[in-house]
Amino acid sequence: MAAEVDSPLSHSSDANLPPQADEEDQSCILTVKFSPVKHISNWTFPGDATLDEFITRCDELWPEYDWNHAKLMISPLSRSTDPASVKALLKPLSDGDLPLSHLHTKTVKILAQKRSDIETLNSTAAAALAKRQAKARHRALKRTSAVAQQDATYTFHTVQPLPYLPRPERSLAFLQRLKEDPGIRGVMRKHKYSVGLLTEMDPAAYTEANHEGVTRILGLNRNKGEVIELRLRTDAGDGYRDYNTIRKTLCHELAHNVHGPHDRQFWDLCHQIEREVAAGSGGRTIGEVSAGPVREEDEEEVADHGAWEGGSYVLGGSADSAGASGTSMRPMDRREIIARAAEARMKETERAKREARERSQREGQGS
Repeated sequence: MAAEVDSPLSHSSDANLPPQADEEDQSCILTVKFSPVKHISNWTFPGDATLDEFITRCDELWPEYDWNHAKLMISPLSRSTDPASVKALLKPLSDGDLPLSHLHTKTVKILAQKRSDIETLNSTAAAALAKRQAKARHRALKRTSAVAQQDATYTFHTVQPLPYLPRPERSLAFLQRLKEDPGIRGVMRKHKYSVGLLTEMDPAAYTEANHEGVTRILGLNRNKGEVIELRLRTDAGDGYRDYNTIRKTLCHELAHNVHGPHDRQFWDLCHQIEREVAAGSGGRTIGEVSAGPVREEDEEEVADHGAWEGGSYVLGGSADSAGASGTSMRPMDRREIIARAAEARMKETERAKREARERSQREGQGS
């Protein structure tokens, strides 16, 4: 073939030929199917149009539909490795810049929902969610109410310090802290322990010195939970022992609610209570202390002489003992201790019910 010659003749001949059509002037034809409105027809777009313009036309024709979240299914798919080949599913928000020329002669099946349908669906979903949340709040409220009533039943119904020793208000705060300890409360609920009176013991009355050394009783449990005494103070009575050590003694005394003698059954229960208290109080081991070394007891070195029964009871002494001020301390017999515990239990139960009602009213106002 002869090479093309660049001559005036050739130029004049080219000038007489009709101009070639640019790619932008070529039309793009798509077959559009939209089932909800039973629409099927061919749409024509300029060669440089994009998918955004296709969606704009859809919005003009059917404005009641949500076009931002529509989906376009393309067929037939090209198996060519040509970069112009498109994927089977297009989305307006992510594929808006796609040239429609890539879809020339293809079929576009439109999937879209009416805005009103979406709003109804969202409203239904929101109502269902609100209902589930209300049920969850109700279940949580019932659980909270049940726990509160258990706390009112399985607890230390009366907490009382020795009024004649220095700073009885500090002893009261110490005993109250033991009563409210999360681990102790959990154990009381689990084992259904109910203690009539939790009080402190007078260290002078329970410290004995002889040629063999000093014996200190750390706690006492009377009549399987009628009264529990704990040694809160140091021997001189002007300081306080470590909280965790006293709590360990309380675990020991709670085990006497079930077992009197220090036998295998007692120690198994005692150690179980210690582990449960530690887990319920954040996992801290009972033997851990906040400051200073503390000597822990072995099984042979007990916190008391075992559970005991009978007799009248006076805070810090015997039935006819006198306090430091010289005034006689009236003994509390078993009947009075039980009556006080019943009265405290009734008050705690009523308080738990009242708080549950108030929480229920607040939840009802908030929903």
